[in-house]
Amino acid sequence: MTPQEIFEDGSTLSLRPQSLEEYIGQDKVKERLNIFIKAAQNRDEALDHVLLYGPPGLGKTTLANIIAREMKGELKITSGPAIERAGDLAAILTTLKDNDVLFIDEIHRLNRNVEELLYPAMEDYVLDIVIGKGAAAKSIRLDLPKFTLIGATTRIGMLTSPLRDRFGVLCDMQYYTEKQLKEIIIRSAFVLDCNITEEGAYELARRSRGTPRIANRLLKRVRDYAQVYSDSL
Repeated sequence: MTPQEIFEDGSTLSLRPQSLEEYIGQDKVKERLNIFIKAAQNRDEALDHVLLYGPPGLGKTTLANIIAREMKGELKITSGPAIERAGDLAAILTTLKDNDVLFIDEIHRLNRNVEELLYPAMEDYVLDIVIGKGAAAKSIRLDLPKFTLIGATTRIGMLTSPLRDRFGVLCDMQYYTEKQLKEIIIRSAFVLDCNITEEGAYELARRSRGTPRIANRLLKRVRDYAQVYSDSL
């Protein structure tokens, strides 16, 4: 099975902030990423590998998009369960270019053989491939471009120590405050071209369980009702 990218509907993509300045919340994470990105740019190097961990729906994929944009690279998205064999990962790694970002969601679910192939790729930007079997087997080493791996996980405790230790930047994603969620809802309403009061945004924020994904979903469902039953939200 070929690794599959994670596809999202256009409305979800349109709600994503395009820069760290636009990104609401996760202030400590943003501050650290901003420093590391600028340092990498000043040295003309790839950003060190990043591990984003925390509950689902907090903006890990959005941050990966922003990092790729800041580093002027292309974002490749896949998930741990989609990479079934070492050959699947090799097929992805060999298509990368300098400063590209490989985002692996649910990285804790990587096959162990696949994970071990990542170690030299992350540390030395090389890919070791074994061709043949038994006594006739031989190893070939391929040079890889200077890329950045971003892993996302909701279960950091399930990551093996060798994999976790190869990430230079670890970011703990926290639940959002109601104030931050209200700001996100107001911004999303503007992007979706619908009207919402601050009181209405706050009521949605209260019901979003600290999660922007839920907040945006609630906003879009309320917008649907408003369009059917009234002229404005």
